[in-house]
Amino acid sequence: MAEVTYEGATCIYQGAAKPAVDGLHLAIKDGEFVVMVGPSGCGKTTALRMLAGLEEIDDGSIRIDGNDMVGVSSRDRDIAMVFQNYALYPNKTVGENMGFALKMHGVEKAERARRVRDAAKMLDLEDFLDRKPRNLSGGQRQRVAMGRAIVREPKVFCMDEPLSNLDAQLRVQTRTQIAELQRRLEITTVYVTHDQVEAMTMGDRVAVMRSGQLQQFASPTELYDHPANVFVAGFIGSPAMNRLDGTLSPDGVKVGGATLRPAEALLRAAQGHGQLVAGIRPEHLAIGEGELQMQVDLVEDLGSDSYVYGHLTGDAKANIIVRSGRDHPRRGDDIKIAIDTSHLHLFDAGTGLRIDE
Repeated sequence: MAEVTYEGATCIYQGAAKPAVDGLHLAIKDGEFVVMVGPSGCGKTTALRMLAGLEEIDDGSIRIDGNDMVGVSSRDRDIAMVFQNYALYPNKTVGENMGFALKMHGVEKAERARRVRDAAKMLDLEDFLDRKPRNLSGGQRQRVAMGRAIVREPKVFCMDEPLSNLDAQLRVQTRTQIAELQRRLEITTVYVTHDQVEAMTMGDRVAVMRSGQLQQFASPTELYDHPANVFVAGFIGSPAMNRLDGTLSPDGVKVGGATLRPAEALLRAAQGHGQLVAGIRPEHLAIGEGELQMQVDLVEDLGSDSYVYGHLTGDAKANIIVRSGRDHPRRGDDIKIAIDTSHLHLFDAGTGLRIDE
């Protein structure tokens, strides 16, 4: 196990106009499960590959257990990588795939067999050790890839979107298995995904990336309840937080022809910001008598509840989502919605940064 620290780590690809990863500062605790998440091209995979030694660090440093990894080859970093495409040897059995790296490192045959058996038991692969990868399902192949990493007994696991090739149901099942396994092994893990639901359900803490820069690094609950900026507010949450243009007035925040009155402390903190972005989660809106008028564009009926998608009446660009029950309006309806202003978030429209009480 080990602490992992990014200290202003930067990676610039040849010919690129800007860094793929730009001055990343991140302190990962010993035994922690950290997820890097963000849209395509945000730098999350590059940051992971920098840790694994697969991409050069152009500035700053990365430390594992206090040791600077700049100039240290990948094989000497004591990390184990799990890729999205499994990368199994088709001509080797499950057992041989899991133990191959140990064989290359000169580990004795008896010790290799012990580690493979232990990992197979942990991953419910004991009955498959003599099979070839072509005779396994996608989920089983991914578990073999996990087993190959586990037998290494590394200081750090690096996982690059390991579930992206699985179907939806298997992804849910496998991500639970990975999270439980990591907590049992207590090995520091850095996990990359573009799926924010995956990030929120697996990570002890989540690093949200955008355009090569870290936006926020916090627990899933902190990200959801206190997003650091407009980007995090829109990226974390499914569906996303509603973000509406607002203007500060003596009476509160004017949004879509209505005046919202947030908590006094928040209203005082917003003084001087002028143009604002008001954020509210779909579950903190209610259909009925309220401050805003909304036209319904689509209803997503999920059975137990539903999400109503629409826009503020008279402003087609002001999109809004409301969480509703089983009884919901229909497409084309004009409805009123009430806002629970105790859950209102305010952001500076210019900087995008959160305004705190």
